[in-house]
Amino acid sequence: MTRPLRDAPQFYLTSPTACPYLPGREERKVFTHLVGPRAGDLNNVLSQGGFRRSQSIAYRPACEVCRACVSVRICVNDFRWSRGFRKVLAHNNDLIGEARPPQPRSEHYSLFRSYLDARHPDGGMATMSALDFAMMVEDTHVETSLIEYRRRGPDSGFTGRGQGDLFAVALTDTLNDGLSMVYSVYDPGLEARSLGTFMVLDHVNRAKRLGLPYVYLGYWVDGSPKMAYKARFLPQERLMPQGWERVDQAAPTG
Repeated sequence: MTRPLRDAPQFYLTSPTACPYLPGREERKVFTHLVGPRAGDLNNVLSQGGFRRSQSIAYRPACEVCRACVSVRICVNDFRWSRGFRKVLAHNNDLIGEARPPQPRSEHYSLFRSYLDARHPDGGMATMSALDFAMMVEDTHVETSLIEYRRRGPDSGFTGRGQGDLFAVALTDTLNDGLSMVYSVYDPGLEARSLGTFMVLDHVNRAKRLGLPYVYLGYWVDGSPKMAYKARFLPQERLMPQGWERVDQAAPTG
């Protein structure tokens, strides 16, 4: 009798639940655990196959009658810096991002709570406690970091560190072909800065400095206002049934 490989990942399927993106639909997910010394390699392979990471779990949609969730990754080397994107960078030129170990602190959770209360008060994360948040950040077996955004200080050019209040923070995985933005939050009182867009643009620059060709943004859902912003970062690749397909132009509206 053939004995199964002990380190082969086991995949599971969730029960149907209400879709958080498209009203009136249900979602199911297929998932596996990212644990042990091979977790990083598995995360690389699964990310390239459309999976996302949440703590020590890798998952992707497996809905029976819907294929609306599409994995998106930005093409870093050909990224199109529009006038609007350049204005966002200029507006936030006084900020600097510092990559730190995934060790949550009270200021991270305070910013997380302020962001959720203002932007997603009825979302699936709305009831997360400080302990839940700590687990989201710490429970990882892959290469990940917290990128903190603060104001530039007089020594930032030498130290790479900002100073003062925390404006935004991103939980980011480093893959062998890109950076994966797992989750990011920002001060909701600073809407004029477009900090969500700024963090994506900063990750494009970070990936380019590291020689990585992609920034993974997670799922884009056509018809979902929550996900519409992801289509703006061009060119990008979207994972279709036949593989990754490049998209160079935004779809017409109206």
